[in-house]
Amino acid sequence: MNSKYILLATCKDKVGITSLIANLIAKYDANILHLDHFTEYNNNDENDGKLYLRFEFDKVPELKPVLEEELHKHDISFELFDSSVNTRIALFVSKEDHAFNEVLLRIERGEIPAEVVCIVSNHENNRRFAENLNIPFYYVPNNEEKSVVEDKILKIVAEHNTDLIVLAKYMQILTDNFVSHHKHKIINIHHSFLPSFIGANPYKQAWERGVKFVGATSHYVTSDLDEGPIIEQDVTRVNHRYSVQDLRKIGRHVESTVLAQAVEYHVLHKVIVTNNNKTVVFS
Repeated sequence: MNSKYILLATCKDKVGITSLIANLIAKYDANILHLDHFTEYNNNDENDGKLYLRFEFDKVPELKPVLEEELHKHDISFELFDSSVNTRIALFVSKEDHAFNEVLLRIERGEIPAEVVCIVSNHENNRRFAENLNIPFYYVPNNEEKSVVEDKILKIVAEHNTDLIVLAKYMQILTDNFVSHHKHKIINIHHSFLPSFIGANPYKQAWERGVKFVGATSHYVTSDLDEGPIIEQDVTRVNHRYSVQDLRKIGRHVESTVLAQAVEYHVLHKVIVTNNNKTVVFS
């Protein structure tokens, strides 16, 4: 596949922004491979809109600095990515391996254009998966102060030039200090029973209440626990015949697919985080 540039751009909505970018791309004989856009209005005021754009176009190196200069000139916030550069992922996991292995295997199969550069865990359970794939595995137990443990992990992540941290059922709460080092670069997964069923055994609580849906939410991690911008969600319908074990089994499946999809959206540069703690996720 030929290399391409991917542009994510955000600005105040006004006439001519899309054509400005498209015309500049055309000037350098670069073909636009995909274009998507969305305008969000404030209180339905059509004069107060925010424009979100995503372009995919041929990689022409001479175009890059000119495009960046033009975007700055028109006060357009943007990120410009080279599709030939894979996202470097640090995969965090505790004991459960379902979401961890789903992400890991999709990357190994080439379904997600990324590289797992290291695996960090507070348990040894999943070391064998890392060793089978020759991925560095770091066992960092929680036997010291939180700040000390997190400093160790931050150093590991930095040493591997990590672009994205994926919490694949990493059952530890990250502090604001840790999160601040990787704003909108940490993705988490949790069941969608929150805030109704809080605690160590949510599926039992859900079964006792007779829930009719089992779901999962994947989001960016912020200082507000489990309240970061949502990237992906899904649900599966259940009924009175399902046991607690059945609910857990379905829950693992939904969590795995939702986390992997969220990681794929991020790696393909399809997500823009808005100023109001939401996301625009392009198809």
